[in-house]
Amino acid sequence: MELFHIGFLSVRLLDIIDILIVAWLLYKLYRLLKGGVAMNILIGILTIYFLWWLFVKVLDMQLLGALLGQFIGVGMIALIIVFQQELRRFLIFLGSNTIFTRGDFFKNLKHSSFKISQDAEASITPIVRACTSMSKTKTGALIVIARKTDLNLFEGTGDLMEADVSKRLLESIFFKNSPLHDGAVIISSDKIKAARCVLPVTESSDVPANFGMRHRAALGITEQSDAIAVVVSEENGNMAMAMSGQLYPNLSSDELERKLKEVLS
Repeated sequence: MELFHIGFLSVRLLDIIDILIVAWLLYKLYRLLKGGVAMNILIGILTIYFLWWLFVKVLDMQLLGALLGQFIGVGMIALIIVFQQELRRFLIFLGSNTIFTRGDFFKNLKHSSFKISQDAEASITPIVRACTSMSKTKTGALIVIARKTDLNLFEGTGDLMEADVSKRLLESIFFKNSPLHDGAVIISSDKIKAARCVLPVTESSDVPANFGMRHRAALGITEQSDAIAVVVSEENGNMAMAMSGQLYPNLSSDELERKLKEVLS
């Protein structure tokens, strides 16, 4: 369906939709690459392509153009290898944000209810209380709450527990003399699945210098999955929450509880 003309060009409704989709994809690509070394790599690849186009198409320099053409020829394979983590995050984003992969989609259509479940409510309360208590004593903690993405790979790096979520148990795990305190706790299906888990660390260069390895690990796991990570700083006792590769620092108990309920609802 033609909408209007710009000179000799006719603009259709599908053209506008096409532009909006491409703009959205480019924006998501920028958000995925922003602040990391992948952005510099992408700029380098685009520079090589521009030079190849300049030397071959404009200046007709065959030898240099052929040399740069070798990089262009394996460009797609190189992109997959170099940007495998970013592609993984993008696919996780697509997979976890479609209406059919959200839990209880048809149930929500039937009941029209978006309230937080009682099980999730029961898990959030002890997490917030434990973090508040550990914040006062400056006890470092890292708690990961799984959502749609399977975290079995990371659970296997720690000690399996399969225990109910409770304030006392979380405080005991992260007590400085506990053998389980050095690592992350992973909570899934309202159970503490494992403790002392090893998590991937973010490669972003935008992380402030005053944030330690717990904050970097929290960002890392949320970059590679749709999980939520809650951090208690050992240096100053500040509480923070990480989600989708973004860190929300200096949260109060009420703010932390509200954010968890908003995300898990």
